[in-house]
Amino acid sequence: MLTPTRLTNTLRKDVVKNLNNTTILDSREAIGKLDEKNMMGSVDALADQVRHAWEACQKVKVSLSEPVHNVVVVGMGGSALGPDVFKHAFKSELTVPFEVYNSYELPAYANKNTLVVLSSYSGTTEEVLFAGKQAEQLGAQIMVIAAGGDLKKLADDKGYPAYIIDPKFNPSNQPRMAIGYAITGLIGMMVQAQLANITDTEIQEVVNTIIQVSEKLRVEVPQQENQAKLLAFQSIERRPIFVASDFLVGAAHVGANQWNENAKIFADYKIIPEINHHLMEGLRFPKSNNDNHVFYFFQSELYSPRVQKRMTLTQAVVEQNKIETMAIKLESETKLTQVFELITLLAYAGFYVSMLEGINPSPIPFVDWFKDELSKA
Repeated sequence: MLTPTRLTNTLRKDVVKNLNNTTILDSREAIGKLDEKNMMGSVDALADQVRHAWEACQKVKVSLSEPVHNVVVVGMGGSALGPDVFKHAFKSELTVPFEVYNSYELPAYANKNTLVVLSSYSGTTEEVLFAGKQAEQLGAQIMVIAAGGDLKKLADDKGYPAYIIDPKFNPSNQPRMAIGYAITGLIGMMVQAQLANITDTEIQEVVNTIIQVSEKLRVEVPQQENQAKLLAFQSIERRPIFVASDFLVGAAHVGANQWNENAKIFADYKIIPEINHHLMEGLRFPKSNNDNHVFYFFQSELYSPRVQKRMTLTQAVVEQNKIETMAIKLESETKLTQVFELITLLAYAGFYVSMLEGINPSPIPFVDWFKDELSKA
């Protein structure tokens, strides 16, 4: 299980005292009154999403007309999280370049030997649809991952290989909470395209890991025994920084995005060794950093020895700047299971932050307003 290895300071008592309701985390009834769209149900259903997506992808037939020299996945927001997880988790096994693009335009090298994966949960994301038109013009090979919308119609009309998500295990219907579908769906499609080699056994190990971790993080587990609730309390009125490396970078990205949208909190993620070359000098100012930030270092024995040492030393630097830190060790056996171990922890913790803040985590009013205004342009 996930174990804190260092905690430099205790939670500020004044912050806890000012929370609206610190007991809400132990009551599904109280949570349900605030969580109107049942995001808790989506968090609890991650293992079911993985299993469901894997089974569905086995029925998808992928026949590529040309050898694939590179893969480009186009997605935005929650629909880009799965590809980012895949890119980092499988980078040591990928035999062709794999890139995630969060923009309207494809890279100039895209051609008939490029596999373009159009990823949009809603199937209506304008950047993805625009890139799809460009992919057609360039003669690229195309696959689709969507739950419906224009992308599903495009796949039906053109006969593109497609994983059409049946989101029955995402009751909140929030794209960011369909992460099990997004990651596993992409894995399944890459396997069908013979660009990845993942077995039923490996997916079952992921499902088992999620179930085991979830049992220790669910609402029914009290705060003093619940790592996710502890992280939630530690993160209130702070800017959480998730620090990860190598195969866990995509999982940290998932956590930061979910916390941004669910808890409406300015969470971010940083990558080792990259931050060792600049960020450590940026911790001194403003002076409020030591009050406003908390760094979570996600450690793994599956990192290389040099990365493990960098994690420890970087945490020491942060502490020398009097900023609170916590090291959390991932304990499952494989890189892929640790990816989902971390995603599970941060999904629960981010949800609990929203409950402590007294907000419904599902609505995203600023994103909705932005999209409405953009559509008028």
